[in-house]
Amino acid sequence: MSYELYEKARKLGAKAYKKAVSAGQYPYLPVLDDIIEKDSIVNEMNLGLMDIPLSRIVGTSNAGRTQAFASNFMPLMRNGSEFSSKWSMLSDAHVSEGIRDAIKVYEYLNYYYVVEGNKRVSVLKFFGADSIPAFVTRKVPKLTDDELIKVYYEYMDFYKKTGVNYIRFKHEGEYKRLMEQVKIAPKHGGQYEEHETMSEMINANDTVDGVSSAVRTDLTKIWSDDTLLELKAAYKRFEKAYRAKGGVNLEDVSTGDAFLAFIEVKGFDEVCDMSLDEIQAGIAAMWEEFLVINEKYEVEVSLTPPEEKKNVLTSILAPNYSAAKPLKIAFIYDGDPSESDWRYSHELGRNYIKEVYGEKLVALKITGASTEEEIIKAIDDLVENHGVEMIFTLNAQAVNASLKCAIKYPDVKILNCSLNTSHRYIRTFDARLYEAKFLSGMIAGSLTKTDKIGYIADYPIYGVIANINAFALGARIVNPNVKVYLDWTSLRKPGEISDIYESIREKGIDIVSDQDMITPSRASRKFGLYRLTSNGPENLTMSVYNWGKLYERIINLVMQGAYSSADADSESKPINYWWGLSAGVVDIIVSEKVPVDTRRLVNLIKTLIMEERFSPFWGEIRAQDGSLKSEEGVEMDVDDIIKMDWLVENVIGDIPSIDELDESARELVEMKGVLS
Repeated sequence: MSYELYEKARKLGAKAYKKAVSAGQYPYLPVLDDIIEKDSIVNEMNLGLMDIPLSRIVGTSNAGRTQAFASNFMPLMRNGSEFSSKWSMLSDAHVSEGIRDAIKVYEYLNYYYVVEGNKRVSVLKFFGADSIPAFVTRKVPKLTDDELIKVYYEYMDFYKKTGVNYIRFKHEGEYKRLMEQVKIAPKHGGQYEEHETMSEMINANDTVDGVSSAVRTDLTKIWSDDTLLELKAAYKRFEKAYRAKGGVNLEDVSTGDAFLAFIEVKGFDEVCDMSLDEIQAGIAAMWEEFLVINEKYEVEVSLTPPEEKKNVLTSILAPNYSAAKPLKIAFIYDGDPSESDWRYSHELGRNYIKEVYGEKLVALKITGASTEEEIIKAIDDLVENHGVEMIFTLNAQAVNASLKCAIKYPDVKILNCSLNTSHRYIRTFDARLYEAKFLSGMIAGSLTKTDKIGYIADYPIYGVIANINAFALGARIVNPNVKVYLDWTSLRKPGEISDIYESIREKGIDIVSDQDMITPSRASRKFGLYRLTSNGPENLTMSVYNWGKLYERIINLVMQGAYSSADADSESKPINYWWGLSAGVVDIIVSEKVPVDTRRLVNLIKTLIMEERFSPFWGEIRAQDGSLKSEEGVEMDVDDIIKMDWLVENVIGDIPSIDELDESARELVEMKGVLS
């Protein structure tokens, strides 16, 4: 019987061999000695005895036995040879009592190469086993800028903290994101204080099981044994379902990548409690999300509203909204609009579209839904009990809840107010405020008498750094000597905000850029751009969000039946609306206290920006450290503007680290921050 099994294994090997040859590929086992470049290894680590996934064993350490196996580890030697006899004996042993003897391997870049035990690996792969015990020695490559190497270094840190070796990611930051998801799960996750469980330094001349090693790894433990068991069980169920769906055919989405995306939507606790059938259903519902990752789609940033499509076909297919059957939409705020200038500006936009569409539209609102659970509960109620077809969530922290509900309700259009969110199931939107900030900076630079301007910002998230830099560039274009002094409200607790204004006075600053508009519940003139006088702030300009204009354009797409087709080249591409002056979504109000010549200049530049004949981020631009960020004669790419993590050279201040932020700001900044 064992010889028959060997013949089946040999046929599998022959098939893999022929396929490789026809594709012009090496048909035998990869050899680690041929893969590693000379002087590329900085040290070796003895990891000791552990179970390793058979799927990660891909080759042999040297060329001695490589041609006895095809690239899939199936045998190639003829039946009846000494090799086949030994293979068959191992097969019999596995069937009767299981292969228990550990093999020896090198681990390199999260793959394993066999030093001793090739036939044991071959037999177990033939029988479809999951793992094998092995004495593992890790070869550590030099750290370079290669993403593969950097991800591997992240894996080594992850393994040191968890001991988990069966999850593989392809992109930077994903191991950290997985640890964070497990940490915040109250039922099956959590995080324990890290502590050393093994520490043994080995001299370079010592050997471990005959293998030279300079370092023995230090292991720490951040998860309980129960958490580790739950993680492994959930991952194995997911892996089975993902393979069945065809996930192995997605070249740029490893099972680990897909597993992390699944957890970030569902939550670690929920995934741990899901059956195989439930995971299969969840994967099917999220399949387009995995396709987006696989196609490496960047967010498609829509800088101008799409052309409205008016033709016979769209007119016939477009929904016919009326007073009898209005379009029902809803806005979800994390607090009372009257207590925040940000929320209040969106509330003005909601009221605007109510006037525009009249009885053809119902615009509901939910206030005070701030946690993920509250947002999901609110959306469930809006969809299931009120028949809402379109929902705007108005803070970046709501993006995860928005995504979960968008997958749950595929017929509901859900949009989140944030930048750079690469999800297929939701769209994001924001206003290109940096254009108005540039104009405001021009006014500040022309009016300052001390060459010192204050700028008060809130959170270091996508888009905010562009606002700061544009303001500073606008000030410098009219006043080469001006300096912009940057302060962050998110560094201090609310009771200490007065410290910022005291610091501004001490520095001799005479012009300040503050929050963008008035907060209804707090009567204060400290908004927009103002001059400090003995009689209090003298308001000069105000940057304006016209959210109603943005809502109107998006709602028009829905009413025309063109929401799915009007924007991206591919319907799989994530879309971010980022509209500015030309779309009427932002504007600037200038006081008559500003000299008429300055107003004329600002209006001229505003017109040029709207006509796309001038950009605030054009030409030579240098950061605080003197590095060149944009060359003369070149306009900065939109993606570089969104993801700015540096400040221009005439800004005094810095981008805070996560540890410097107030506790209430950390969640938002961890999700949407551009920490330097």
